[in-house]
Amino acid sequence: MKNSLIFFVLAAWVICQTTLVYAAPQVKEPSAKAISPDDGHYYWFGYYDKLLSDPKDRYVLAMRTSFEHRTPTAEDVIQVGMIDLKRGNRWTKLGETKAWGWQQGCMLQFVPGSSEEVIWNDREGDHFVSHIVNIKTMKVRTLSMPVYTLSPDGQTALGLDFARLQIRRPGYGYVGVIDKTLNVQAPESTGIYRINLQSGESKLLITPAKIVGIPMEGVDFQKFYHWFNHLLISPDGSRFIFLHRWQSKPNGSFDTRMFTANMDGNDLFVLDGSGKTSHFIWRDNDHVTMFTQPVGMKERFYLFRDQSNEFGVIGEELMPRNGHCTYVPGTKNEWILNDTYPETSARLQTLYLYHVPTNRKVVLGKFHSPSVYNNAEWRCDLHPWSSRDGKKVFFESPHEGKGRRVYMIDISEIIGNEQ
Repeated sequence: MKNSLIFFVLAAWVICQTTLVYAAPQVKEPSAKAISPDDGHYYWFGYYDKLLSDPKDRYVLAMRTSFEHRTPTAEDVIQVGMIDLKRGNRWTKLGETKAWGWQQGCMLQFVPGSSEEVIWNDREGDHFVSHIVNIKTMKVRTLSMPVYTLSPDGQTALGLDFARLQIRRPGYGYVGVIDKTLNVQAPESTGIYRINLQSGESKLLITPAKIVGIPMEGVDFQKFYHWFNHLLISPDGSRFIFLHRWQSKPNGSFDTRMFTANMDGNDLFVLDGSGKTSHFIWRDNDHVTMFTQPVGMKERFYLFRDQSNEFGVIGEELMPRNGHCTYVPGTKNEWILNDTYPETSARLQTLYLYHVPTNRKVVLGKFHSPSVYNNAEWRCDLHPWSSRDGKKVFFESPHEGKGRRVYMIDISEIIGNEQ
């Protein structure tokens, strides 16, 4: 009896140790650290789908202003600069801009393929321009057109009409330039254009007049005003996405359909004609992840195959709400970084990672958005994005009551456990 008791005790001890060895590692909940200086100003960066740090993830781009909670005027000038993570988060001013909005800034981003060149939009007199600045020499080149998205080789940009965009969706375009097509429903003289980043030459590719010629069942396009937003070039630079939107009055409700096209503006394809397309990201050269609602289905994130009718749901139960989605670099597109808008009466915005192969969600934090940010134009979304090496997450938030600030979370331990 005594020997049997000893045997069972030893067996239980062995089982316990084996469980401890092979159990999934316990990852501590990461903490968010503010990296923008706390000197009474407000810091935030450009849109979530841009290159917002240099290739070595030392410099983080940001913008700085002294006010919040109102529409910018033509005279409001903000600083453009970068945060040096290796020198105590030191702020370095790179320049200024008078062409910016609360939701997408001035399209501030590193030029792909360069460790030293940064580009952003500005206004000179009665037109918008873009500046390319070398962060080491501070040499400036100015292009005669503003940019939206850049090609992976850093040679080409796509842009759109930011004056028309501001009228139709305040907070996304820029003030200070008259919308010359204000009363035209589907203009032929403006739209999406391509820019050579070396020569500055530009060419109009797609106009609203052309797009309304592609019909949509049940919609009379002649009754609406049309514009474009959210351009994004594919990882191999062969095609790009744009959203065609329409509304009956400025700053009113709108509907959307997603197009893809070749870089010359040809071979147009309606990838999502549901009217409900929202945030999206290229997963690879052939697939796009987006939040939408295909006819007869729920609002969810779906993976669409370009130039086909193939699509499938992603994270149906764990990613049920709209957010700013990207794939974490270096994870073979297995990890998605995402956020939510303020939820519940506590107005908490959730920041999380979703692991596609295992259908697992890792919450990185819930951040309070004060009610003063409850405005469609100057709300403060988290807009999360990953460092180039995929080990850190950056986001903007006002949850500490100090205005907009830029925060960083180390996710290397989380990602490392799945690689």
